[in-house]
Amino acid sequence: MKEIRARDLHRKWMKSDPAYAREFDAIADEFALASALIEARARAGLTQEQLARRMKTTQAVVARLESGRTKPSTRTLERFAAATGMRLRISFEPEAVR
Repeated sequence: MKEIRARDLHRKWMKSDPAYAREFDAIADEFALASALIEARARAGLTQEQLARRMKTTQAVVARLESGRTKPSTRTLERFAAATGMRLRISFEPEAVR
């Protein structure tokens, strides 16, 4: 049986399925945030448990933040940034021309 990678399916569907591409684009910012959180933790060299202790929360909360299943408050993002030795920056950018 041939192995199919999720990344390959994603690329294929982005090109061939407009509904899939539209739905993916709608949640792209959530994926970007989750990815940024994971990267910040990795750069700090912390496990989810270590980060949770620094944030005075639980590992499950950190896992939910990194999964993109929750929309964190600015206060939570500030705590995350401080616990990873990062600085939180929020910006507004013009939307792409449609």
